[in-house]
Amino acid sequence: MNRTEAREKIVETAARLLQEHGAAAVTVRAVAQAAGLQAPALYRFFEDKDALLDAVAEHVFTTYVAEKSGTAGTGDPVTDLRTGWDAHIGFGLANAALFGLLVVPGRVSPAAEAGLAVLRARIRRVAEAGRLRVPEPRAVDLVHAAGTGTVLALLAAPPTGRDPGLADAMWEAVAHRILTDVPTPDAAPAQLTDAERALLAEWLSRPRQ
Repeated sequence: MNRTEAREKIVETAARLLQEHGAAAVTVRAVAQAAGLQAPALYRFFEDKDALLDAVAEHVFTTYVAEKSGTAGTGDPVTDLRTGWDAHIGFGLANAALFGLLVVPGRVSPAAEAGLAVLRARIRRVAEAGRLRVPEPRAVDLVHAAGTGTVLALLAAPPTGRDPGLADAMWEAVAHRILTDVPTPDAAPAQLTDAERALLAEWLSRPRQ
């Protein structure tokens, strides 16, 4: 097993422990044991536990970003934006421990930035279809904040006590605030900008050292 394969095995093992048992279970010793390695071996790849958790977060979220950016659109930018909202909520609920790592204030994640590039592109398509009533940056911030807050609110409640209609109600509130009912004239479809496409391509093809 070469260095790249060893690192991938460590990250995938840590991701599984995180998913199954939460962040507290992702210790250097536990990950090494589950990966069939000696604990000192992990320090050749990661400075400490926090560095390992960052790598896990990027590994899992990169897969999510790749799926979002590669999904074919429906031709209706508002429908595509709603589909992205549902995917974001579903991802957060299915990856509670990881989601908590991604929304720590001040944490900068290239994967999260790539995800925001996808959201910006979707918002731009809505704007150029004549369906946006607020500036694009405001729409991005509103959708992003509402989506993150919805996931955190749902995760704060036990699964059996969660409001099943909360995500839909929040989307309706945001949609009412940012969308117009009737397209304005001269609307045209938009694509990912060169900068956004470059950001996604750079992150998603970035070699794991």
